[in-house]
Amino acid sequence: MPVPLIVSEVSKSFTMHLRGGLKLPVIDNASFSVEAGSCAVLGGPSGIGKSSILKMVYGNYAVDQGQILLAHKGMTVDLASADPRLILSVRRDTLGYVSQFLRAVPRVSATDVVAEPLLAAGTSQKKARDRAKALLSRLNLPEALWQLPPATFSGGEQQRVNIARGFITNHSILLLDEPTASLDAENRKVVMDMIAEKKADGVALLGIFHDSEVREAVADTVIDVMAFSPRRSAA
Repeated sequence: MPVPLIVSEVSKSFTMHLRGGLKLPVIDNASFSVEAGSCAVLGGPSGIGKSSILKMVYGNYAVDQGQILLAHKGMTVDLASADPRLILSVRRDTLGYVSQFLRAVPRVSATDVVAEPLLAAGTSQKKARDRAKALLSRLNLPEALWQLPPATFSGGEQQRVNIARGFITNHSILLLDEPTASLDAENRKVVMDMIAEKKADGVALLGIFHDSEVREAVADTVIDVMAFSPRRSAA
């Protein structure tokens, strides 16, 4: 499959169990693809379903119908129907994700939080930690914090750890959920440069960016999520 990521006719609804099983449709018949070496941005107003699409692509949300096709180890995998073991394999080797919030592990240093994806892939501890330190330095996280657990860091500091962890791997597909939301102008520029480098390396990126400056700088394609919203019929 020459295209790394294809979302085909995907729909999603949530069941409101406290409302007598009421079904709330969120995404209807979403179809798009992301080319290697490009960044596609999910556009549309807050609450329209952008984060739900990212979570379906990552396998955190089940899909009601449709396919999410990824190129993984020379195969085409439908993540919408994959079993948990295959999803974990895809995440380890093919599909990266930078969320809005760092899920910090107590007593684990920032360096080791960032290095963990490389260690899980078999990289030596020294090489993984050296790479983690280089990314933390590039993102202007003070060296005095590198050996501390990030649970007590500020929101912007935690987000820089989160970004470093997401960008440390060589995944061929990378999902970005508001990676610059808590950053100052200097570090937003660093992240924009890092995205440009991923694109130059042939990575397919799919992201959400509410910051218009960042969105305009990184987007090769803007996907109008309103086109996949059940609300459009009421507009």
